[in-house]
Amino acid sequence: MRYFPSSDEDVRALLAAAGVKGVADLFASIPSEARLKEPLAVPPAVPEPELRERFVSRSIRNSSASCRPCFLGAGAYDHYTPAAVDQLLLRSEFYTAYTPYQPELAQGTLQAIFEFQTMMADLTGMDVSNASLYDGGSATAEAALMAHRIHKGRRVLVARSLHPAYREVLRTYLRHIGLTVEEIPFGPDGRLDLGALKGRLDAEVCAVLVGQPNFFGVAEDVRAIASALPQERRPLLGVVVSEALSLALLEPPGRQGADIVCGEARSFGLPLGYGGPYLGFMTTRQQHMRQLPGRICGQTVDADGRRGFVLTLTTREQHIRREKATSNICTNEGLCMLAATVYLSLVGRRGLRELAIQNLSKAEYLKAKLGEKGVRPLFAAPTFNEFAVKLSAQGPKASEAAYAADLLGGYDLSRDYPELAGGHLLCATERVSKAACDRMADVLGGLS
Repeated sequence: MRYFPSSDEDVRALLAAAGVKGVADLFASIPSEARLKEPLAVPPAVPEPELRERFVSRSIRNSSASCRPCFLGAGAYDHYTPAAVDQLLLRSEFYTAYTPYQPELAQGTLQAIFEFQTMMADLTGMDVSNASLYDGGSATAEAALMAHRIHKGRRVLVARSLHPAYREVLRTYLRHIGLTVEEIPFGPDGRLDLGALKGRLDAEVCAVLVGQPNFFGVAEDVRAIASALPQERRPLLGVVVSEALSLALLEPPGRQGADIVCGEARSFGLPLGYGGPYLGFMTTRQQHMRQLPGRICGQTVDADGRRGFVLTLTTREQHIRREKATSNICTNEGLCMLAATVYLSLVGRRGLRELAIQNLSKAEYLKAKLGEKGVRPLFAAPTFNEFAVKLSAQGPKASEAAYAADLLGGYDLSRDYPELAGGHLLCATERVSKAACDRMADVLGGLS
């Protein structure tokens, strides 16, 4: 028996309140060619034992890519996760990571959130951090919404060198609320074109969003970008980090003039998967704290002077805020946040920096070996563990050649940047050896 929570009368009342004639109007923003016009081609249900047997039989036919050295980054970076991280997540008090509404029953969870916030604020050079967001893309969009609440301007300037998926999420978030998104081009060195930025600034710009490092792996000059912004009705500068490990080596964006630092923290203890899980974060300055989406966990003392933790700021719609909520985010990504907290605690400040240096060194070694084969970087600006090169062969051919050599190749930049035909994005983390870098140089050298 099917369950319909709303009667026909209820549906009519809801549609009238929304100002639309029918349910189909609610999906008007989805292109007609992308809408489902017939039932999904899904086979009929089968008993569980038979379904399990189908999965097992098909998995046997798969060729494992996990043992291949991975040079593919583009927002998803292959890092080693200590075994202790997953083991600690199995503790029963952690793996049901619901919102800790009752502090007397959730001190451990609250303390873990507090520690995560402390470490992220320290890494980004900002005053305060929220308790996490869904992923880097939604964090970027939330940063733009936050800037609009503070500044009230209607225009958002975003670097074209920011992650393409993040830019798409940003446009999806903002297209229905009257905010316009305008892209600022990158210069010949791969960095944001400061001249183009200055030419687009006016009193209606509420936010400027740049990647650090950007999608090409290039380290932006955040201080120069901050200096280019006008002092009167200054838009908020949002720095978006897709590779959180870079925060252990590059100067914190908060010390370079950023107002909001957000992005993706999956590199801290979370495995690569088929689309997730990911872990967004956002930090900001003290004066903007009440406009942060999500929630903030704070430290206090009880009546006996003992240290304790509570949810200090919870501006979500679920916490009675309703339409006054800063965001409709409905989770604290608790288990992913805990994994990052455990990872950072295990690795430590010195270990994280050593790991970042190792990533930088591996990428520079690969860059040098490619140079010996005649493969040159596409951009001259400094990079972290990822960089773009120019190949005569198109990206798919390069990836196929790498796979034939038991390597996972890079990313074809022409998919998102038609003007960069032949551009290939490569990443080298601590999990690739020098021998693997040599093999990749040999493969791509034959395509240059």
